[in-house]
Amino acid sequence: MTSSRIARRLLALIVVAAPFALLPAITQAQRDKPIEWVVGYAAGGGSDAVARTVAEAMSKSLGRTIVVNNKPGAATNIAADYVAKSKDFGNVMLTADFATLAANPTLFSKLPYDPVKDFAPVGLLARFPLILVVGPQVPAKDFKEFVAWVKSQPEGISYASAGAGSPHHLATELLRERTGLKLQHVPYRGAALAVQDLIGGQIPFGLMDSASVQQHLGSGRLRAIGIASPARLKTLAEIPTLAEQGLAGFEAHAWQGLVVPAGTSPDVVAKLSKALQEALDSTPVKARFQTLSLEALPGTPQQMASYAAAERERWGKLIKANNIRLD
Repeated sequence: MTSSRIARRLLALIVVAAPFALLPAITQAQRDKPIEWVVGYAAGGGSDAVARTVAEAMSKSLGRTIVVNNKPGAATNIAADYVAKSKDFGNVMLTADFATLAANPTLFSKLPYDPVKDFAPVGLLARFPLILVVGPQVPAKDFKEFVAWVKSQPEGISYASAGAGSPHHLATELLRERTGLKLQHVPYRGAALAVQDLIGGQIPFGLMDSASVQQHLGSGRLRAIGIASPARLKTLAEIPTLAEQGLAGFEAHAWQGLVVPAGTSPDVVAKLSKALQEALDSTPVKARFQTLSLEALPGTPQQMASYAAAERERWGKLIKANNIRLD
């Protein structure tokens, strides 16, 4: 074989092998890049606390840094749109909650994302009990007194929520529907800001998630009237349910799951799901969830998809029946 033919064959082998030679470097680059966990609420609230707690545990399992990026506003639509359009597969995740996957498809005539087609579920995160809380200036001590006090106000009263379309908002609309009380919605950019004004007396009450208010109940800065769960919470056993106080069958939760852009490979989804389940089963996460009175919801991506579909149907009916629109 002539030297020129040998040179040509060597060149051909180099050309064919070059892309494969680069693969380890690309994979390592991906591995070294932090995973961006997008949260559609402001820092300091329950959603932020869950993301940061679980992210820390998942990062140890994955061997990668996870950075929480808060993008509040528009009932989580800003955050959801950002992740839905991302092509950075394997490096971006979203806290997709009650609003993102269940309420917004009916609340908005048009969304910048499709809740089913644009995301691949990784798994559910947690369920937040909702607690009817009042500020210190409100005289009511239980639900009967609360109803009587609201009815004594000629113009009704205002209530706080973590944002338009949030579970806090829709659960209170369900309360209004069931009781006939005059209630005016005041949406905030996250639960933390709403809680600040509840404590300060700028707004009298709200159905707030346990993670956002639990630390303020023992101090007296907020007073719990009742819990919107079928049974009392183990960590707050002294607070009766609203059902116990005459509001039969009243149940509402804030809940969250983890999703990635739909183009993410099944292998990556499976790896993230495994890391998520390990995180939810870890001692630090269990301990933190207990302090926030949260219920962990471990499960498969398929179970998350089924749960979100059932919630979408349930709350969609309420939204339509009360003609609640956000656009």
